[in-house]
Amino acid sequence: MSDKNKLIFNQIKKKIKGQFEGESTGHDWFHIERVFNNALLIAKDEDCNQLIVGVGALLHDIADHKFVQNADQVAKERVNQICKEVGLSVEQENQVQHIVENVSFKGGIGENKMKSIEGLIVQDADRLDAIGAIGIARTFAFGGKFGNEIYNPHVDPSNFKNAEEYRTKRTHTINHFYEKLLLLKDKMNTNSARKIADSRHAFMENFLKQFYAEWEGER
Repeated sequence: MSDKNKLIFNQIKKKIKGQFEGESTGHDWFHIERVFNNALLIAKDEDCNQLIVGVGALLHDIADHKFVQNADQVAKERVNQICKEVGLSVEQENQVQHIVENVSFKGGIGENKMKSIEGLIVQDADRLDAIGAIGIARTFAFGGKFGNEIYNPHVDPSNFKNAEEYRTKRTHTINHFYEKLLLLKDKMNTNSARKIADSRHAFMENFLKQFYAEWEGER
């Protein structure tokens, strides 16, 4: 990592860290930090601009659509302000804006609108943090925060018609594995992320087997 990139990353961290500290749905500062670290790790194996990868990772949740009204507009304004403050060019800001606008899963509905390799890397890093042991922990934290049941065997996973329905419809937390988490392994963009995703995906499958066995009193 160049000294210039490191300086910019540290400046952004200082600007946004307080906004996410203490957040209890799994979209906290530590999530951003993990996504940032994973994104830079993946970037080492790709022909990409590591500055854009790092800034995009740090700002990818700057106004998450699950929590912020008019999230797209708010995110655009915040990204613009921060990029200007740390001295990024208009072209660099546009690259970051593209990442922030298109990183979200949003129900996996429609084609992936992420076009840049930098954005695909950040998207992979974000998705990796949604699976495996940490993904399981984050899923139950999110469900508890919004009052979702842990599991209800009488309620099947949803087939969302659009991103808005995915954002607002709530059932139980186990359903979320089938609505999102178990789908992510096959949606990774880079070889590096696919390798990491394989073991995390297997961990979730084993967790569900154990969960159902305990639920039925078999173990």
